[in-house]
Amino acid sequence: MARKHILHMLTPLAHMSPFDVNMAVDAGFDVVVPYVGVGRDEVTGLVQDAIFSRPPDAGADTGIFIAGKDVLLALDMFDAARKAMVPPFQVSVFADPAGSFTTAAAMVAKVEKALEKKFERGLKGTHVVVFGATGVVGFCTAVIAAKEGASVTIVGHDGVERVKKVADQIRARFGVDVAAADGSTDTRKRELVQTAEVILTAAKAGVQVISSEQLAAAGKLLIAADVNAVPPAGIEGLAVNANAEPIASTKAVGIGPLAIGNVKYKVESGLFKRMIDSEKTVTFDFQDAFSFAREIAK
Repeated sequence: MARKHILHMLTPLAHMSPFDVNMAVDAGFDVVVPYVGVGRDEVTGLVQDAIFSRPPDAGADTGIFIAGKDVLLALDMFDAARKAMVPPFQVSVFADPAGSFTTAAAMVAKVEKALEKKFERGLKGTHVVVFGATGVVGFCTAVIAAKEGASVTIVGHDGVERVKKVADQIRARFGVDVAAADGSTDTRKRELVQTAEVILTAAKAGVQVISSEQLAAAGKLLIAADVNAVPPAGIEGLAVNANAEPIASTKAVGIGPLAIGNVKYKVESGLFKRMIDSEKTVTFDFQDAFSFAREIAK
């Protein structure tokens, strides 16, 4: 009898995301078990229970998924899970807190592809302004873009103090610099938009971040992308299904949440399938998600 593919899903929150559970089951896991309220210090024990309950050659048939809504905590739990292995007893590990790793990977990969196709350039040296960077998707988007050589500015809707702390965390953890800016007023947002070559919005669902008037004043803008599929759009006038298509009253093209979401879905599902299909244990974090997104973004 073939061994069952088992996925243990760990989150520090009170509930595991139904989205991630559905994705894992649809990808082909036979058994999916959520664990909620999991602290960082509990990861080692849970992982070692999983690795020692099956023979070493079953490691590739067993997976750990790290969820939650905190990028740094998820990465700490990811590291703890990897360090808990006792070779040859090992299992696969995949981190994607609140879908932020796969969503951010999809967004940056779509922007990169549009830069190459529409403007014959890449992310390196491109001025990218990220709105919603205190959230998990915006945070991870800023990290990926900065690691690819973009000049990244993260914007705080409630002032500069919180995004300054985020910028410090990014520098300390990932070794890349991002600038922090105040976007608490329409005037300040207009000033930021005027200097941007790429605008990425990852704010709370149903919140309009950039107006069409502000967008029309963005003389240097090449691409605007938004992950919010809940009306109103994060960027006014950007269609939800826009796929590097012209934005009215601008010289830029837009990438909407459905175009990003299509890649995000394929990345998360695809990484789950790679866990199942691999003959050896694998580990996936945001960098692996971005590499995969690059392969499939069009």
